[in-house]
Amino acid sequence: MFAGNTYAQLSPGDLTNAHSKLEGLKNCTKCHELGEKVTSDKCLACHKEIKALVDKNSGYHSSAEVKSRDCSKCHSEHMGRNFQIVRFDENKFDHSITGFKLTGKHLQADCNKCHLAKFIKNTELKKGKKTFLGLGTDCQNCHENIHQKTLGNNCSECHDTESFKPAVLFDHNKAHFKLTGLHIKVDCVKCHKKETRKEKEFQQFKNLAFNSCTSCHTDFHKGKFGENCESCHNTSGFKNVRTSTFDHSKTNFQLVGKHQSVKCADCHGLNLASKPKYKQCIDCHKDYHKGQFTRNNVLRDCSECHNENGFMPSLFTIEKHQVSNYTLTGSHLAVSCKNCHQRETEWNFVFKSHDCISCHKNVHGTEISAGFLGDNSCENCHNTMNWGKINFDHSKTKFVLEGKHKTVQCRNCHTYQISDNKVGYKFVSLKLNCENCHNDIHHGQFKTNNQTNCSTCHLFDKWIPTKFDHEKTKFSLKGAHSKLKCLQCHKPAVNNGIRFIKYKLEEFKCANCHTS
Repeated sequence: MFAGNTYAQLSPGDLTNAHSKLEGLKNCTKCHELGEKVTSDKCLACHKEIKALVDKNSGYHSSAEVKSRDCSKCHSEHMGRNFQIVRFDENKFDHSITGFKLTGKHLQADCNKCHLAKFIKNTELKKGKKTFLGLGTDCQNCHENIHQKTLGNNCSECHDTESFKPAVLFDHNKAHFKLTGLHIKVDCVKCHKKETRKEKEFQQFKNLAFNSCTSCHTDFHKGKFGENCESCHNTSGFKNVRTSTFDHSKTNFQLVGKHQSVKCADCHGLNLASKPKYKQCIDCHKDYHKGQFTRNNVLRDCSECHNENGFMPSLFTIEKHQVSNYTLTGSHLAVSCKNCHQRETEWNFVFKSHDCISCHKNVHGTEISAGFLGDNSCENCHNTMNWGKINFDHSKTKFVLEGKHKTVQCRNCHTYQISDNKVGYKFVSLKLNCENCHNDIHHGQFKTNNQTNCSTCHLFDKWIPTKFDHEKTKFSLKGAHSKLKCLQCHKPAVNNGIRFIKYKLEEFKCANCHTS
């Protein structure tokens, strides 16, 4: 009884439930030094978990604000069994002095949702009803590692406390596969597929194959150009082909000649997305000849006449022309192609007819009768060696050449002057009477029905009137008259300034010629 009364007089009050086992005079020195207050060393001797943190300079109790204080300054005792020896205002508590500063979403978290026994690894600490000790600072201490330990334990390399997604601190350029071009815009899940692993959703970020584009992309070319896609493509777009290094010879269409200087976009479009046909030239090129070389509804290949070195000159040689429907002869061999095939603005190679007038102007117009020009064939008179060399049988006309006429050049009879530099030709319209070409030196004395028939007196061999028979005139030559020269009777006369021999006499009286 004395001992109990003495303790009651010495003790300032009951200990809290946490220290209730230390009640009694025999236990005072476990916390108190004789004649002294409670010392921190005594507290730490019992609370070894806190001493361990202080020794490691870790946690709230090792902070400068707390370490310099005695434990009793914060944790009062002898205040009764139900007194809260650990007390503070959770809303005003500065968590940063614990060594774990609250940021982001952690600032909004309820203390009791983090400081739970299930997150404490130390089995001794777990035995306590409530403690703020024992929590680790690693994310996995409280949060589930959804990466299933495939990416290490330092979550802060990728995530911050504002939000777990997206991983704003992750820099893909520090990974083995740097993101460039359109890869930057790709949703992560398209490359890092989600799956179920260990009965939980799992997204793989490590140990993905990326040494070849085909690890993710389908080989559009089916292996034809090898695995080094970067030799032609880049990440700015599959259709942005690196034309400077692209080897077109590996395709089914090798570039030669003029094709080597053509811009890619001219065949493949601005975005190089077009896959043009190339079996025939007209798959890319307009048929310049507009179907002229179509045979049996099939267009002949352009390579018969052209190649990639240039549309001109044509490869269609004279030798090829000689086996065509029109064989070149004579001067035609020296004529430029365009003289026949490009007489106007467009080239023409298909002719309805090979007649001369298909190319040449008919300089004779209607002067040649159908009998001699039959089927517009100039070859009845001309040849391809020399246009001026005529091979014409005049005997087939109404005017057969005889005597001196055989030696006369054609132009002397058949041409007439149109202007200083131009002559015309007459054939059908050329009159057959002599005075059409020759001057009537008789001044119309022998005209009958307004025409003079020279052949009555003259032959074509010479002008002398060999055929003239004076006995057929009104004055028969007899006796001495037969020996006279013509000019003795037929004297020169002048009419309208023209001098001529007068053969037709008005009278035949003797006195007209003889004097008495």
